[in-house]
Amino acid sequence: MNNANEFKNGDTAYLVESNRFIREVTVVKCSAGFCLVKYGQRGECAIRVRVSRLFRTKEDATASIKSRKV
Repeated sequence: MNNANEFKNGDTAYLVESNRFIREVTVVKCSAGFCLVKYGQRGECAIRVRVSRLFRTKEDATASIKSRKV
């Protein structure tokens, strides 16, 4: 399970969207079980997500999608 302490400002993480898509993001801030992340070509978009939706590697994110499919 992911933990907010695993991510620090500037870290690269992978976000699972709609349980189908994986997006590379940059962590801006983490607190209270949520992280503010930036994405887009120039980091122009930002979203606040639960830490459980973020993964350290693309492979971990892909494995999470495969494990949820029935």
